[in-house]
Amino acid sequence: MIADRADDTNAVRQMIADQEADIVIPPHPRRVQPMASNREVYKERHLIECFINKIKHYRRVFTRYEKRACRYADVLALVSAIIWLR
Repeated sequence: MIADRADDTNAVRQMIADQEADIVIPPHPRRVQPMASNREVYKERHLIECFINKIKHYRRVFTRYEKRACRYADVLALVSAIIWLR
């Protein structure tokens, strides 16, 4: 799981560890004992956030006109393909 510094608490880290997932959270500056973090994996978070911002430019995705989750997933797939083909 990739998260930002605001999520760097012992409770969040424990919850992620209980689910047996990899933790990629940079240490908060006020943490007494900084935890190790993989900076290369954390850089991928930027790509994900940029992609979400591009998706939000499409009104149909942003307002979610579809009532069913499967239809919404189809629209997301279509928008993703349009963005990828640019």
